[in-house]
Amino acid sequence: MSINLKANNLEVRPSQSGLRPECLSFSEVIAQSIANIAPTLTPTVNAALVFASAGVGTWLTFVFATTGLVFVGININQFARRSASPGSLYAYIARGLGPMAGVITGWALILAYIFTAMAVMCGFANYGEVLLGAVGVNPSTGLAIFLIAVCIGSAWYVAYKDIELSTVVMLATEAASVGLIIILGLIVLAKKGTPIDSAQLTLQGANSGGIVSGLVLAVFSYVGFESATTLGDEAKNPLRTIPRAVIISTVISGLFFIVLSYVEVLGFQGSSIAFNKSDAPLNDLAKFSGVEFFGVLISIGAMISFFACTLASLNAGARIFFSMGRHGIFHNFVGQTHGRNETPHIAVTIAAIVAFIAPTLTIASGAKVLDAYGYFGTVATYGFLVAYILISIAAPVYLHREHQLRITDIIFAVLGIGFMAIPVLGSIGLPGSDLFPVPAAPYNSFPKWFLLYIVIGAAWFLVLRARSPQIIQEMEADIEASHTRFRDMKKV
Repeated sequence: MSINLKANNLEVRPSQSGLRPECLSFSEVIAQSIANIAPTLTPTVNAALVFASAGVGTWLTFVFATTGLVFVGININQFARRSASPGSLYAYIARGLGPMAGVITGWALILAYIFTAMAVMCGFANYGEVLLGAVGVNPSTGLAIFLIAVCIGSAWYVAYKDIELSTVVMLATEAASVGLIIILGLIVLAKKGTPIDSAQLTLQGANSGGIVSGLVLAVFSYVGFESATTLGDEAKNPLRTIPRAVIISTVISGLFFIVLSYVEVLGFQGSSIAFNKSDAPLNDLAKFSGVEFFGVLISIGAMISFFACTLASLNAGARIFFSMGRHGIFHNFVGQTHGRNETPHIAVTIAAIVAFIAPTLTIASGAKVLDAYGYFGTVATYGFLVAYILISIAAPVYLHREHQLRITDIIFAVLGIGFMAIPVLGSIGLPGSDLFPVPAAPYNSFPKWFLLYIVIGAAWFLVLRARSPQIIQEMEADIEASHTRFRDMKKV
């Protein structure tokens, strides 16, 4: 067992999981959350998909999403300020609501992170085709699959080798890409001559049903903001750095999304291409603004950002998978770490294989790359919504048990649940409702398949508990031990 001395108070914090202890600074921890959010992803793909539903209310949709996820972040931090482990929300919810809720969360998050990786790999392939198209290479099924293989293969290698290398790569690539997009946004505003758009500011032609429908993919723009919590064993001073990363990454990304979506809607006004019909919105904006070379730079930045998000999703999903393997929910070989790299190499490898197979089969069957992106991104959002709602329920329950519950904690929990319930209803739809219209096919079938997946996960847990009750007891003991060893550390 390895032991580190904390620089600020010389407190010993042993590593219990086999992962490399206390090796990541705050900048590296927040890099995990920011790369999983992938701010570049929203203006390059997501904003156009949200616009298809919300129209000129796209910026307001992102305001609602940011507000709701800040409340969810506050509920997450009720746990993150008190304990840390690679189990993330899976461990937090298990402690707050019991093993069944924790395992359901674990299943939901594994699906969420892996499907996020699938979606962003499709985004990587889309922008790869855009770039190669500029030099005469025509898009094809084989090319898309090849680009997906390059993306997941590279991400697997980095995640397998070194978590510090992973975070450094993610932070640097995302910062460069976001910088280019901000510069283009300023050019677009200068070209338009004014930042005032009365149609957007007065929500002219927008409707509440469209804004609600847009919330599903708007929430997907932020998913993974909590993934810094999966670095509980690897972060320095985790009770301080992880909660800060959760909130700061959400607020900064949210402001970026609100402003850039507003600028993009403004930039496409009067153009020959509709915002939601563009395969590469920022490239088209660069053409409209007379800086076409910017489109090439942003396409390169977008590909790098999609790669960084794939890497972040692989890191986070593998650590949930790894933690559940350690607890006996999956075969214990999943819970093993690499002897030299100190990474969850088996969990990383399995997650990477699954993440490659599904989009490959989907595209090979004839689906367009951006359609596949929408499919996988929507399903991934369901997994995150389950986790976000359960953590918002678990927070006040846990605080009450600890005799630390305040009225403001209850308010934050209710607000977190309420905001997340809106995209849940939006994704399911209510027959005859203008506010919650039933999604078109194939999106209307996705909630049923996701529910079946969760039922299978819950059934597996019940079988496991009946056959091996000691496994559940050991799981609870391990989560409790993780919490106890942080009890006397400084609270933030």
